[in-house]
Amino acid sequence: MKNTDILVVGGSAAGVTAAISARRYYPNASITLVRKEKDVLIPCGIPYIIGTIGSPDKNLIPDAVLSKNNVDFIIDEVISIDKAAKTVKTSSGNSLTYKKLILATGSSPFIPPIPGINLPNVFTIKKDTEYLRGLLKALDQSENVVIIGGGFIGLEFGDECKKRGILNVTIIELLPHCLLLACDEEICILIENKLKESGINVLADNKVKLVGGKKRLEYVELENGEILKADVVILGIGAVPNVELAAAAGLATNKEKGVYVDEFMRTTDEDIFAAGDCTQKRCFFTGRPALLRLASIGTMEARVASANLFGLRLKSECPIGVFGTVIGDLAIGSAGMTERSAKQAGFDVFSGEFETPDKHPASMPNTKNLKVKLIFEKNSRVLLGGQAYGSMTAAKVANFIGALVQKRMRVDEIVAFQMGSHPMLTPSPIANHIANAAEIALAKIW
Repeated sequence: MKNTDILVVGGSAAGVTAAISARRYYPNASITLVRKEKDVLIPCGIPYIIGTIGSPDKNLIPDAVLSKNNVDFIIDEVISIDKAAKTVKTSSGNSLTYKKLILATGSSPFIPPIPGINLPNVFTIKKDTEYLRGLLKALDQSENVVIIGGGFIGLEFGDECKKRGILNVTIIELLPHCLLLACDEEICILIENKLKESGINVLADNKVKLVGGKKRLEYVELENGEILKADVVILGIGAVPNVELAAAAGLATNKEKGVYVDEFMRTTDEDIFAAGDCTQKRCFFTGRPALLRLASIGTMEARVASANLFGLRLKSECPIGVFGTVIGDLAIGSAGMTERSAKQAGFDVFSGEFETPDKHPASMPNTKNLKVKLIFEKNSRVLLGGQAYGSMTAAKVANFIGALVQKRMRVDEIVAFQMGSHPMLTPSPIANHIANAAEIALAKIW
């Protein structure tokens, strides 16, 4: 039986971050991480193994990030937790005891109850290198790929399939537009047009009726009766938290929402913490349950959990959701609420938009326009969210917007906020995206 001060279960983004952070806070503690996978994929990089980098082996979290932080890691699967004895058992028959435990068991792809969904060549987004090699092999023998789900990962897979040379790529989205949960309609339309320019067929406001074929995958049928040829189907429609281990141990869980944690990332056992996709989330703005599952949120939660293991030091904020992606040469970033989602939640909103080159003067090499939209709540004048799109600086701008949202800054405070500039790195200080979008919004209610 192995004894350890801190045991981390799970080796993806949240688990690795939890172990590294624990080492920083507790330099003399023994830390052990247990994971099922021999190789750990970078979650957000999975779509790019198809076209941009070409192989799962080029998209791995190196073991060195653990070893250089003096973290022991074991490739095994934890199958049970004895809270009273502070012991876990693994599938290989080993036992480990702990003083503090962090669950980072992640999530699994959601598989909808569509007839035929279990046919060969229907793939999910598994974090498994061998499985993904099978996907690449199938793609290389295919002309027709159908992607079910028009969120970020679905669009990224579509874009990458085209880069790999797939002849016919179709994206099917249930909502009226792709990315509608993260972007306002005008931006969604730009993204869809960019996909269409590259030859991708976008079928929004459509639902899959069945996945068909006699002995193998042959087609996808939509509820409107349309039939699409399909050699490969990729499911990109979300994830469900892995709560089975926590539930079996008697911790409070919800099958759809995740493991219960408080603001310190503690579960219902004071010596067991949890972080990442396996945990329950609540919306930053409304307090209602949220389905956000992002590596950026999981790593934040992991840092909070590790800091609090032997004494409560940090509180985690409810996530706001900060997104970014690139389709073709169009980069987008989004943080917090869209105008659409804010209105649906009952907020009275006003907004401001501003577009300008991302360097100054505009004659600088590689200059491209970037447009920013900021959304505010009318009574408090507090920033609810924003989007940036155009140049490759979009995600960085979205991160900045996200920081302003988390600090609940008002429109007048943002107008007066000091920001630096440099000709090769930023817009002109006269034409700062954030300040000008905020000022245009403020003028509407002045």
